[in-house]
This record gives sequence, C-alpha cells and structure tokens, in this order.
Amino acid sequence: MNYDSVLSDRIKEVQPSGIRRFFDILEEMKDAISLGIGEPDFVTPWHIRDAGIYSLEKGFTKYTSNAGMAELRREIAAYLNRRFHLQYDFASQIIVTVGGSEAIDLSLRCLVNPGDEVIVPVPSFVCYGPLASMAGAKPVLVETKAENEFRLTADELRAAITPRTKVLVLPFPNNPTGGIMERADLEAIAEVLKDTNIMVLSDEIYAELTYGQHHVSPANLPELKDRTIVVNGFSKSHAMTGWRMGYVCGPKEIIQQMLKLHQFGIMSAPTVSQYAAVEAMRNGDHDIEKMRDEYDGRRRYLVEGLRRIGLPCFEPKGAFYVFPDIRSSGLSSDDFCEQFLLEEKVAVISGSAFGPGGEGFVRCCYATGMKDIAEALTRMDNFLTNLRKRQARTQG
Repeated sequence: MNYDSVLSDRIKEVQPSGIRRFFDILEEMKDAISLGIGEPDFVTPWHIRDAGIYSLEKGFTKYTSNAGMAELRREIAAYLNRRFHLQYDFASQIIVTVGGSEAIDLSLRCLVNPGDEVIVPVPSFVCYGPLASMAGAKPVLVETKAENEFRLTADELRAAITPRTKVLVLPFPNNPTGGIMERADLEAIAEVLKDTNIMVLSDEIYAELTYGQHHVSPANLPELKDRTIVVNGFSKSHAMTGWRMGYVCGPKEIIQQMLKLHQFGIMSAPTVSQYAAVEAMRNGDHDIEKMRDEYDGRRRYLVEGLRRIGLPCFEPKGAFYVFPDIRSSGLSSDDFCEQFLLEEKVAVISGSAFGPGGEGFVRCCYATGMKDIAEALTRMDNFLTNLRKRQARTQG
C-alpha cells in the first residue's frame, strides 16, 4: 500500500506538537525535574473521586443524553452564574464534552467553511491552528508582545481582519504566557468587531486561576455575548485532567448544530466522569480556592527567582505558567531547552512551540511542588553560569 496516497492532505500538512519532544527525552532520565507538563500536581479532591466511585457502585454505567446529564448541565449553568455572572440555559446552550479540546474542535468545525480565516493570537496553546486547518480554515497567527504582557490589542486585531475572517480565538488566561485580558481590553476588541459577523471562541479553561483580580469573559460584555462561544472544563480548576470533562456554551442556534457533530462523533461524555463533575460543580468551590492560593505562592516565588538569576519576565496574572525571556543567553528557545535538559535535567518548554511570538522565551509551569521549583531555579542558575563561562572562553 502507498499510505501517503491514501492519507488526507490536511492531516499530513499538520505538524506534530512541539511540546512532546522534550517529554520523550525526559522519560529516559532519572532525578529529572519537570516544569513542563501543564497539569495540576494535585490529585482530584476526594469528595469528587468518591462521587465517581459511588456512581459505579450503583451501576450508573449507561449512556447519558448526548448533551450530557441534565443534572450536570444544570450545575454547570449554576456554577457559571455563581462564579462568573454568565447566564446560559442548561437545556439549549450547554454541551458536555470530552475535555475542553473536543469543545474547541466542535466549535471550529461547526463555524468555518473551506478558505475561511481563524485569527489566533500567539504565543498560545498548540491546538488552535491545527484544528482550524483540519476544519479547512486558514489560521492567521497574530503575534502578541511582551511589552503588552502578551495581550491582544485592538490595533493588532484590526490589522489581521480580512473579508475571509470568520473566527477570533481568545485564549485567555493564556497558556504559555500567563497573560490575561481585562475588561478594558475586551471592550476595545468589541469595538473592532462591531458591525462584523466574526465569532469569538473564548477558551477559558484557566478562568479560575487568576491572581489579584477576577476573570472577565467576553460573554460578560453585552456587545460580545451573542457572538461568543465559551469553552471551559474541569481539568485545571478541579485537577481532573484524566477524567476528560469539558463543556461548551453559546447561542442555542450554534449549540444545536454542534450537538449534531458531538452525537455522531462522540455519543456522550463518560458517565462516571459526569457524576464526578456534578459533585465538583456543586461542592468544589473550596477546592478551587485552596489550589489557587497554593499556585499563587509558587507563582510569586518563581517570578522572583527567575529575575534574581537574570531572566526578565513579566508577572503573569493567570494560569500556572511563567514565560521568562531567555534571549540574553544567546541561545534559541529550542537550544536553551535542550541544553538545559541534558546538562541539568530540568524540563521547560520552548516558547517557539507555541507560535512565532514565543521565540526567545521558555515556558515554566509551576504546577509542581515548591521543593522542585526551588531546585529547578538552582539548576537554572548553574546552567546560565556555566553557559556564560563557555561563551566568554569562546569569545576570548
């Protein structure tokens, strides 16, 4: 068989994730520290796990409604109203998905036609561009700037819009930068989008992880509500990555079309995970606060430590990542990460893996224990000291 001839051209053109290469090296190392994996180091809280276990003991193992259990969708609607002042009808405006990633895929495949353009601010999580491409659209990457704390500005958006623009992705709080969009930023975006039919896909998976201020969704703005699809989930806020639970909310006319694709492609999210998610929505607010407080302490410690050893970085206000500037090392982001991993056994992720705006930076995830963060900083200081000595000898 000539497999190259039978494979889809779209899938062949998509490049694999640039993140995984470092993890493949890391797996072969002993005594290595990872500041790379974007996953909470907390175990799912016991009362949530217990709800999942109880559902199995009671034999609740059948399919649920395609859109998800009505009980869960009611709890999601109540949670969004309670935590973010977002109002959605559980029956017609919410679908429970297999993680936030499925929700993003559903959104893009239901919104774009071949040749449409999807604006993606970068640096950002690696899935948006490939999923847009596989839906037949053209990703338009807009580089955000460190001097703007990696926010998308109105001028940057305005310059990227063409007659083919169909969707704007707003990935905030942001992975990998930790940047956020405040209400004033979103109001400026709304002014640019006024009198267009451009939809907003707002990935709010880190909405609960903001520091010093409350998350503002585009859907909180009346002028953006009707054009916004909100994607969220349980992975980051409730330490439920392996449960694969997400949801998507939006105008019922669009959600109804997304439900068709979800029905044929997925059927329904895992039943045991849905019962656990009900408990998370109903009684998990305290867990969120506890984990956020711990992340906040790590965040401040890591930022201070990176600055102390000579790596500038702005103070991230969301998610659980710091995005230091490593250009003073004289290395590319890829070279910095590879040499640091091989010499000091610490994994951080190249900023270039998150789009062209990430070159010259690396992502450090503080969803790990303080002891490992402290040791990683010591090893990074050693790495930079030795690197500068080697460079001085070469120049001399």
